Amino acid sequence: MNLIKKTFFLLILINLTAAAAKPVPESFADLAEQLMPSVVNISTTQTVKTTTNQFPFQFPPGSPFGEMFKDFQKPTERKASSLGSGFIIKENGIIITNNHVIANAEDILVRVGDKEYKAKVVGADPYMDVAVLKVQTNNKFKPVKFGDSDKARVGDWAVAIGNPFGLGGTVTAGIISARNRDINLTRYDDFIQTDASINQGNSGGPLFNLKGEVIGINTAIIAPGQTGSIGIGFAIPANAASNVIDQLIQFGETKRGWLGVRIQEVTKEIADVEKLKNPKGALVASVGERSPADKAGIKAGDIILEFDGKKIDTMRTLPKVVANTKVGKSVQLKIWRDKKQITKRLVLGRLESSEEFKEKKTKIIKKDKEIESLRITIRDLSSDDINSRKLQKNTKGVVIVSIKNNSPLINLLSENDIIIEVQKTPVNSQNINEIVSKIIQKGEKTLLLTIINKNNQRRYLGVKIN
Repeated sequence: MNLIKKTFFLLILINLTAAAAKPVPESFADLAEQLMPSVVNISTTQTVKTTTNQFPFQFPPGSPFGEMFKDFQKPTERKASSLGSGFIIKENGIIITNNHVIANAEDILVRVGDKEYKAKVVGADPYMDVAVLKVQTNNKFKPVKFGDSDKARVGDWAVAIGNPFGLGGTVTAGIISARNRDINLTRYDDFIQTDASINQGNSGGPLFNLKGEVIGINTAIIAPGQTGSIGIGFAIPANAASNVIDQLIQFGETKRGWLGVRIQEVTKEIADVEKLKNPKGALVASVGERSPADKAGIKAGDIILEFDGKKIDTMRTLPKVVANTKVGKSVQLKIWRDKKQITKRLVLGRLESSEEFKEKKTKIIKKDKEIESLRITIRDLSSDDINSRKLQKNTKGVVIVSIKNNSPLINLLSENDIIIEVQKTPVNSQNINEIVSKIIQKGEKTLLLTIINKNNQRRYLGVKIN
């Protein structure tokens, strides 16, 4: 009798457990059919310029072969294309994708079903790797909605739809493998990890829950040796992306909160010294002058434990929390200083208006450029060059990166010399090639260069070119 009771009790428990579990879908066909019209394929093109010599050798100065084969040594241009995915969030054709899918694109084509449309960029955010596009048509489209990604749980089903390898609409399914992944890909990493198959071309596509809501934007995979999907894919959570997307649609740019501190990790050793029970918070390494933190009296060595009611468990939590807080809001910080907790209140600034952000934005890395006619490689003179060499602030020109052995400038100029004028015409990396070429075409035998040598002396130099 006892055995019967025990068996009966066990069956009840099993039945209750089964009833509590979510049913396994028999098929994803209905969901896929519903969502496919809202997922788009994106193709972009851009012009890539190459200035490398197509021969494995250089013709000597004055060689008749140089003139004969000059067309083969001219800078060439080619069109490069890339593929990605996206999804429609408004019926007028507003599309979401990754910034890296459309970055530097000259033309963007969006394929919806069997139709293709041109699209333009409404706004893009490289920090979160999100971009908003607008299809250039008056047609109406079927949008999808964002879900609450904070409610997504590890083990929940997830469906990815995209354009892997340019194949077109492809549906894959899996589960949410992990939450809050930090893979050091963006400034605000907080990825959803999934084992739904994601490959090259899926970037920018949606990750859905079983309600057909977008819970993430598929962005990256771990693929050792470029072997393709191994079941470790990452998506930007919908809740984090939505805030950025709303700003891009409304303003064409982001408006992130700004505190004005440089931070570092609180290690176990630092926590021990500061008499913190556990290593937590963000240690302030330095405070920017006239920043909101500076005005509020926050100091280097402070440990920020809480920001606007949100606990800062690790260093990387703080930038994400601050960025998602409205600019101009008065917020309270809980700080650990001198082995005790204090509070500070400040008005949050805007990251994009800060001097630190402007400096980073203006530091554009320009590639070296080869000047075939002079057989030298140059780059634009930068503000760092001007500061380090203590030149006049309005100095402009190009810095010599390298000089080939058969260059007419060999033994006359050296690496890091600066050319500021050719035939008394100011030069930069964009016009120097054209200026020199026109002088050569006129049949002139000598170039008059105005240079600044390594000793920062301005000098004129006559160079025989034939």
